[in-house]
Amino acid sequence: MAEMILALNVGSSSIKFAVFAMHETESLPSQHCRGEIEGIGGQTHFFMRPAAEQPGKHKAVRKTISAGNHAEALQYILNWLEENESGLQFIAVGHRVVHGGIHFRQPVKVDAAVMQEMEMLTPLAPLHQPHALRAIKALISLRPEIPQVACFDTGFHTNMPRVEQIFALPRVLEMKGIRHYGFHGLSYESIAFQAPEYLGDAAEGRVVVAHLGHGVSLCAMKKRKSIATSMSFTPLDGLPMGTRCGSIDPAIVLYLLREEGMTPDEISDLLNHQSGLLGMSGISGDMSTLLASQCAEGAEAIDVFVYRVGREIASLAAAMGGLDALVFTAGIGERSIAIRARICHAAAWLGVMLDDAANHAGGPRISMERSPVSAWVIPTDEEQVIARHAAALILKQ
Repeated sequence: MAEMILALNVGSSSIKFAVFAMHETESLPSQHCRGEIEGIGGQTHFFMRPAAEQPGKHKAVRKTISAGNHAEALQYILNWLEENESGLQFIAVGHRVVHGGIHFRQPVKVDAAVMQEMEMLTPLAPLHQPHALRAIKALISLRPEIPQVACFDTGFHTNMPRVEQIFALPRVLEMKGIRHYGFHGLSYESIAFQAPEYLGDAAEGRVVVAHLGHGVSLCAMKKRKSIATSMSFTPLDGLPMGTRCGSIDPAIVLYLLREEGMTPDEISDLLNHQSGLLGMSGISGDMSTLLASQCAEGAEAIDVFVYRVGREIASLAAAMGGLDALVFTAGIGERSIAIRARICHAAAWLGVMLDDAANHAGGPRISMERSPVSAWVIPTDEEQVIARHAAALILKQ
């Protein structure tokens, strides 16, 4: 019977999943298959594709299903895997949990106390935390015998320098947990793990990783450790995103409260759901849609996005005392030739010399050989990181 680990990345109406096999002859779990359920609560679709390393062993699946909530979607995933994979035995389920707060610096096995602590962190990541916790609770009900492991997006950043972690606020607020956490940590950990394969010795140098997707952040790494990152107390901070505003003057919030009469909930909805690329363009928060549009506001939204990313690269280079490599990852970073080109041109003064042909080919290296700062496209794999952590935590017990 094959021992497997299920890695879950749960969103508001979707569940990305990947199954990894444990082998006595291999030190790391190997990918078996991965998929997604999207449109939970509405028109729901199930996708599954086999691992690239196992061509012909499984067929890709795409079908419409019925799943009114996350529990029904998880039940469908488990049922499908058990019905279509012979001899399957899950030894653990690993979850991406966005906020770990002060206490969760490493992945942890879920129990009642851990659940209570994670629920208390929900106000710090209201768009993400509830969905992960909902999935954990559903699995406790569906498969109580399977151990569950929470892997935190904040964990990768916990050893940033002290000057990067504190706000210029009274110390008593830091004692209450108001500090710079950083996010997208599982994605950055994936890149840090893969970097030597691509960058060689430069992986240990001064590297900026640009995680550009619906959520957007940058991370400065030295020796593959987080030195600084653009998001801070919550995933709302930093760069403009699909629907999130990123950094703004905090007095804007006070103005909206006092002068516009908005409630905290209304402001939260404005900053999280109505801003970013969507708010600036008035069309969409999707970069590919904006790139295809002829709308002047859409073009300006892209200009702001590229400009802010370019400024942030410079800021992170300053934090490290220079720059040796720039890495693009996540949806926009991995797929948008145009955005990569514009950001690389904006960083030319730092030493990035784009190779247009390589960029159009998708890399992995997209800079010229003589470029003082190399540029790369490296696909992130958060689920692989989750599986590694779950395996290490469960098997050592």
